[in-house]
Amino acid sequence: MTQHPVSDRPQPASEGRQPVGEERRTANHGPKAAARNRAALVAAAREIYAEHGLDAPLSAIARRAGVGQGVLYRHFPDRAAVTTAVLEENVREVEQAAAAEDATFAGVLGVLTWHLKESAAFIGLLHADGSDRHSGVRAHALALSRRVERALRAHLPDDGGHRPVAADDLMLAVAMVSGAVTGPSHEERERRALAAWRLLGVEVGPVRPFSG
Repeated sequence: MTQHPVSDRPQPASEGRQPVGEERRTANHGPKAAARNRAALVAAAREIYAEHGLDAPLSAIARRAGVGQGVLYRHFPDRAAVTTAVLEENVREVEQAAAAEDATFAGVLGVLTWHLKESAAFIGLLHADGSDRHSGVRAHALALSRRVERALRAHLPDDGGHRPVAADDLMLAVAMVSGAVTGPSHEERERRALAAWRLLGVEVGPVRPFSG
Protein backbone atom coordinates (compact mmCIF):
# COMPACT_ATOMS: atom_id res chain seq x y z
CA MET A 1 0.00 0.00 0.00
CA THR A 2 1.35 3.41 -0.89
CA GLN A 3 2.45 5.48 2.07
CA HIS A 4 1.57 9.15 2.36
CA PRO A 5 4.53 10.94 3.92
CA VAL A 6 3.98 14.10 5.89
CA SER A 7 6.26 16.93 6.84
CA ASP A 8 8.78 16.00 9.52
CA ARG A 9 9.00 19.51 10.92
CA PRO A 10 6.33 21.59 12.65
CA GLN A 11 4.62 24.31 10.66
CA PRO A 12 5.03 27.73 12.30
CA ALA A 13 1.75 29.13 13.54
CA SER A 14 2.46 32.38 11.73
CA GLU A 15 2.44 30.79 8.28
CA GLY A 16 -0.51 31.74 6.20
CA ARG A 17 -1.83 30.11 3.13
CA GLN A 18 0.11 27.21 1.67
CA PRO A 19 2.39 28.41 -1.16
CA VAL A 20 1.61 27.13 -4.63
CA GLY A 21 3.61 23.98 -5.44
CA GLU A 22 4.36 23.04 -1.83
CA GLU A 23 3.16 19.69 -0.51
CA ARG A 24 0.22 19.88 1.87
CA ARG A 25 1.43 19.80 5.44
CA THR A 26 -0.40 17.96 8.17
CA ALA A 27 0.06 18.16 11.90
CA ASN A 28 3.61 17.41 12.93
CA HIS A 29 4.14 13.83 14.11
CA GLY A 30 7.80 14.15 15.07
CA PRO A 31 10.10 11.16 14.64
CA LYS A 32 7.32 8.98 13.20
CA ALA A 33 6.80 11.41 10.32
CA ALA A 34 10.54 11.65 9.73
CA ALA A 35 10.88 7.87 9.61
CA ARG A 36 7.97 7.56 7.17
CA ASN A 37 9.39 10.26 4.93
CA ARG A 38 12.83 8.68 4.90
CA ALA A 39 11.41 5.25 4.05
CA ALA A 40 9.30 6.77 1.27
CA LEU A 41 12.34 8.60 -0.14
CA VAL A 42 14.50 5.46 -0.16
CA ALA A 43 11.76 3.47 -1.89
CA ALA A 44 11.23 6.26 -4.42
CA ALA A 45 14.97 6.53 -5.10
CA ARG A 46 15.18 2.80 -5.80
CA GLU A 47 12.36 3.09 -8.33
CA ILE A 48 13.53 6.30 -10.00
CA TYR A 49 17.15 5.18 -10.33
CA ALA A 50 16.07 1.78 -11.67
CA GLU A 51 13.95 3.52 -14.29
CA HIS A 52 16.18 6.45 -15.22
CA GLY A 53 19.69 5.77 -13.87
CA LEU A 54 21.81 7.49 -11.27
CA ASP A 55 21.65 10.86 -13.03
CA ALA A 56 17.88 11.18 -12.54
CA PRO A 57 17.05 14.49 -10.84
CA LEU A 58 16.55 14.45 -7.10
CA SER A 59 13.34 16.41 -7.64
CA ALA A 60 11.88 13.31 -9.32
CA ILE A 61 12.62 11.29 -6.18
CA ALA A 62 10.90 13.86 -3.98
CA ARG A 63 7.84 13.90 -6.25
CA ARG A 64 7.63 10.10 -6.31
CA ALA A 65 7.88 10.02 -2.51
CA GLY A 66 5.19 12.70 -2.19
CA VAL A 67 7.34 15.21 -0.30
CA GLY A 68 8.99 18.54 -1.08
CA GLN A 69 12.66 18.87 -1.93
CA GLY A 70 13.28 20.52 1.43
CA VAL A 71 12.24 17.29 3.15
CA LEU A 72 14.52 15.31 0.85
CA TYR A 73 17.54 17.48 1.66
CA ARG A 74 16.87 17.28 5.40
CA HIS A 75 17.33 13.51 5.14
CA PHE A 76 19.88 13.32 2.33
CA PRO A 77 22.17 16.32 1.71
CA ASP A 78 23.35 15.12 -1.69
CA ARG A 79 22.98 12.45 -4.38
CA ALA A 80 25.63 10.19 -2.84
CA ALA A 81 23.71 10.10 0.44
CA VAL A 82 20.55 8.96 -1.36
CA THR A 83 22.44 6.26 -3.25
CA THR A 84 24.21 4.85 -0.22
CA ALA A 85 20.93 4.82 1.72
CA VAL A 86 19.34 2.60 -0.94
CA LEU A 87 22.36 0.30 -1.05
CA GLU A 88 22.34 0.09 2.75
CA GLU A 89 18.67 -0.90 2.83
CA ASN A 90 19.22 -3.51 0.11
CA VAL A 91 22.01 -5.12 2.14
CA ARG A 92 20.08 -4.88 5.40
CA GLU A 93 17.18 -6.84 3.89
CA VAL A 94 19.56 -9.53 2.63
CA GLU A 95 21.03 -9.77 6.13
CA GLN A 96 17.55 -9.98 7.66
CA ALA A 97 16.64 -12.76 5.25
CA ALA A 98 19.81 -14.63 6.21
CA ALA A 99 19.08 -14.19 9.92
CA ALA A 100 15.52 -15.54 9.67
CA GLU A 101 14.87 -18.78 11.54
CA ASP A 102 13.89 -20.69 8.39
CA ALA A 103 16.53 -19.11 6.13
CA THR A 104 17.98 -21.16 3.27
CA PHE A 105 20.67 -20.39 0.72
CA ALA A 106 18.09 -20.39 -2.09
CA GLY A 107 15.77 -18.13 -0.12
CA VAL A 108 18.48 -15.58 0.65
CA LEU A 109 19.49 -15.61 -3.02
CA GLY A 110 15.88 -14.88 -3.94
CA VAL A 111 15.92 -11.74 -1.80
CA LEU A 112 19.32 -10.71 -3.19
CA THR A 113 18.10 -11.27 -6.75
CA TRP A 114 15.03 -9.12 -6.10
CA HIS A 115 17.27 -6.25 -5.04
CA LEU A 116 19.54 -6.75 -8.03
CA LYS A 117 16.67 -6.44 -10.48
CA GLU A 118 14.99 -3.61 -8.59
CA SER A 119 18.25 -1.68 -8.17
CA ALA A 120 19.63 -2.38 -11.62
CA ALA A 121 20.87 1.20 -11.91
CA PHE A 122 23.36 0.56 -9.10
CA ILE A 123 25.00 -2.46 -10.69
CA GLY A 124 27.47 -0.26 -12.55
CA LEU A 125 28.89 0.82 -9.21
CA LEU A 126 29.94 -2.75 -8.50
CA HIS A 127 31.87 -2.93 -11.77
CA ALA A 128 33.36 0.56 -11.84
CA ASP A 129 37.11 1.08 -11.44
CA GLY A 130 36.75 3.82 -8.84
CA SER A 131 37.95 6.61 -11.13
CA ASP A 132 34.58 8.17 -11.83
CA ARG A 133 32.56 10.66 -9.82
CA HIS A 134 30.64 7.89 -8.06
CA SER A 135 33.82 6.30 -6.69
CA GLY A 136 33.02 7.37 -3.13
CA VAL A 137 29.68 5.62 -3.34
CA ARG A 138 31.39 2.63 -4.90
CA ALA A 139 33.79 2.37 -1.95
CA HIS A 140 30.77 2.14 0.34
CA ALA A 141 29.19 -0.40 -2.02
CA LEU A 142 32.29 -2.58 -1.78
CA ALA A 143 32.08 -2.53 2.02
CA LEU A 144 28.42 -3.49 1.81
CA SER A 145 29.23 -6.31 -0.60
CA ARG A 146 31.35 -7.92 2.10
CA ARG A 147 28.29 -7.98 4.33
CA VAL A 148 26.32 -9.67 1.55
CA GLU A 149 29.05 -12.27 1.20
CA ARG A 150 28.94 -13.04 4.93
CA ALA A 151 25.15 -13.43 4.78
CA LEU A 152 25.39 -15.86 1.86
CA ARG A 153 28.31 -17.84 3.30
CA ALA A 154 26.30 -18.51 6.44
CA HIS A 155 23.85 -20.61 4.42
CA LEU A 156 26.04 -22.34 1.84
CA PRO A 157 25.04 -26.02 1.87
CA ASP A 158 27.65 -28.28 3.41
CA ASP A 159 26.92 -31.64 1.80
CA GLY A 160 30.26 -33.25 1.24
CA GLY A 161 31.63 -30.74 -1.24
CA HIS A 162 28.61 -30.59 -3.57
CA ARG A 163 27.90 -26.93 -3.06
CA PRO A 164 26.16 -24.99 -5.86
CA VAL A 165 29.03 -22.48 -5.84
CA ALA A 166 32.36 -22.44 -4.03
CA ALA A 167 32.58 -20.14 -1.03
CA ASP A 168 35.45 -18.20 -2.56
CA ASP A 169 33.45 -17.66 -5.75
CA LEU A 170 30.26 -16.35 -4.15
CA MET A 171 30.69 -12.69 -5.03
CA LEU A 172 32.09 -13.55 -8.46
CA ALA A 173 28.86 -15.44 -9.13
CA VAL A 174 26.82 -12.48 -7.86
CA ALA A 175 28.80 -10.13 -10.11
CA MET A 176 28.25 -12.41 -13.11
CA VAL A 177 24.51 -12.53 -12.48
CA SER A 178 24.35 -8.78 -11.90
CA GLY A 179 25.89 -8.27 -15.32
CA ALA A 180 22.94 -10.10 -16.85
CA VAL A 181 20.32 -8.04 -15.02
CA THR A 182 19.39 -5.77 -17.91
CA GLY A 183 16.21 -4.98 -19.76
CA PRO A 184 13.45 -2.38 -19.98
CA SER A 185 11.16 -3.94 -17.38
CA HIS A 186 11.31 -5.56 -13.95
CA GLU A 187 10.00 -8.78 -15.48
CA GLU A 188 12.74 -8.92 -18.11
CA ARG A 189 15.47 -8.18 -15.59
CA GLU A 190 14.18 -10.94 -13.31
CA ARG A 191 13.96 -13.40 -16.20
CA ARG A 192 17.56 -12.71 -17.19
CA ALA A 193 18.81 -12.94 -13.60
CA LEU A 194 17.18 -16.34 -13.09
CA ALA A 195 18.53 -17.55 -16.42
CA ALA A 196 22.03 -16.54 -15.30
CA TRP A 197 21.67 -18.41 -12.01
CA ARG A 198 20.48 -21.50 -13.92
CA LEU A 199 23.54 -21.35 -16.17
CA LEU A 200 25.65 -21.38 -13.01
CA GLY A 201 23.68 -24.37 -11.72
CA VAL A 202 22.39 -22.45 -8.71
CA GLU A 203 18.83 -22.83 -7.39
CA VAL A 204 17.13 -19.58 -6.39
CA GLY A 205 14.08 -19.25 -4.18
CA PRO A 206 11.16 -16.86 -4.81
CA VAL A 207 12.39 -13.50 -6.08
CA ARG A 208 10.81 -11.11 -3.59
CA PRO A 209 11.73 -8.58 -0.90
CA PHE A 210 12.21 -9.81 2.65
CA SER A 211 8.91 -9.61 4.46
CA GLY A 212 9.93 -10.65 7.93
